[in-house]
Amino acid sequence: MKDKTSSSPQRMLSILDLFTEDKLSWTPENIADHIQVSIPTTYRYLKILLDSGLLQKDLNQQYSLGSRIITLDHLLRTGDKVLHHSLQHMQNLVEKTGFDCVISRLYGDQVIDTHKYASSSPMNLGYGRGRPRPIFMGAAPKVILANMSTNKLQKIFTENKLTIKKAHLPDEWDSFKKYYQNIRKAGFYLSMGELELGVSALASPIKSHDGFILGAISIVTTIDRMELIDLSKIKNLIIRTAEEINNEIDQVEI
Repeated sequence: MKDKTSSSPQRMLSILDLFTEDKLSWTPENIADHIQVSIPTTYRYLKILLDSGLLQKDLNQQYSLGSRIITLDHLLRTGDKVLHHSLQHMQNLVEKTGFDCVISRLYGDQVIDTHKYASSSPMNLGYGRGRPRPIFMGAAPKVILANMSTNKLQKIFTENKLTIKKAHLPDEWDSFKKYYQNIRKAGFYLSMGELELGVSALASPIKSHDGFILGAISIVTTIDRMELIDLSKIKNLIIRTAEEINNEIDQVEI
């Protein structure tokens, strides 16, 4: 239920949040009910979103996301400095390891994969570009959280206690903070089947020159293949690669 004190622009933009993998189209009546506004107001919002290309309407008067989203995604990729400085390094990692390589970014409180560089035997992953990942499971989300400021991490902890417990993470703040401090100190995190059955990932953080966390770079393979490699060598490789990306970003920012 939406906060009745929300402004009109907030209510209108909240329509875009209604679209999920399980619900890709909506009627005006359904939308009005979910954002708690009148039918006339809903139609006014829908017209603005239609005119902007953010929504489209089919012959059955159902509304879905519009082509403008595709254009915005292209512009987002074009202006993504992390992706720009990571592409060659991702290719190098794939060539050296034979594993897939993934870049994940932090957008607000969501971790989203933005690019995958596939190996000759690519993994069929359940999560891909644009699909938010569980923030407390998997290598990339954990190194991202580990490199957040203490205040930001504590805010996430306070707002997600039930989810944290379901993820089998420490549910007391001091223990939770220490868990992520240890990941930050290590400079990497290895997940083994945390997010997807049989899948392993090794990630290291990507940061700006002032230490602000921008995302993570990961190599992904099966658990069986990951268990066969020399972990000390591969974790040094991923850490060094992340540092090289960080240095390239620093040179542009400074």
